[in-house]
Amino acid sequence: MAAYARIGDLGLTRSEYATLKRLNTTEKIQRFVYELKQNFEPDGDSCRTVRTVLREGSAHCIEGAMVAACAFWVNGVPPLLFDLRAVRDYDHVVALYRRGGCWGVISKTNGSVLRSRDPVYRSLRELAMSYFHEYANRHGERTLREYSVPYDLRRLSPAIWVTGEEDCWEVGQALDAARHYRLMTPAQLRRLTKRDAFEQRAGDLLQYPKPKPRAKSVRKKAAA
Repeated sequence: MAAYARIGDLGLTRSEYATLKRLNTTEKIQRFVYELKQNFEPDGDSCRTVRTVLREGSAHCIEGAMVAACAFWVNGVPPLLFDLRAVRDYDHVVALYRRGGCWGVISKTNGSVLRSRDPVYRSLRELAMSYFHEYANRHGERTLREYSVPYDLRRLSPAIWVTGEEDCWEVGQALDAARHYRLMTPAQLRRLTKRDAFEQRAGDLLQYPKPKPRAKSVRKKAAA
């Protein structure tokens, strides 16, 4: 597998490639991903490619993770994804990297608690557990259950996840099929507590406000 992704490997334009090439530190990548507007999927579920995200300027978690992974690859770091699997809640996908023998992630999230993690975690389980306490649904249930092995996006053609014009559902399917590990035993799960009202309010803080539902157009009947 190629250590560096060249412009010809990816099929990007010079401008698209230059944007990713400039993101040559984890701080620059995370800032870029945070500054992407939130993709609220107004037209239905999406899993947009890197090119589409760069063009539209918005993303949700897996879309932002793919942009971050591609920026890593352009700058000589393996493009790895990491899947956090939940119950009665959404999964969360982040871009994984390693520094000094420890793991960190780049994360695109609209909330305040599932953001990036600095590379201070000695194992993938330790990294996943850093999300456990805050990972909760609207009923206050702590929902994180499993974490995946690292998934190397070089296993898929860039035509699927970098430059394709169609949604790249293959990435989500590959992540779902990857090996996952349980975080807790059944006995530990039975002892879990819910968020209290204060935690719930704190968890509701959003970077980008949710748009108001689109008003349905109403045709006026012509007067008889």
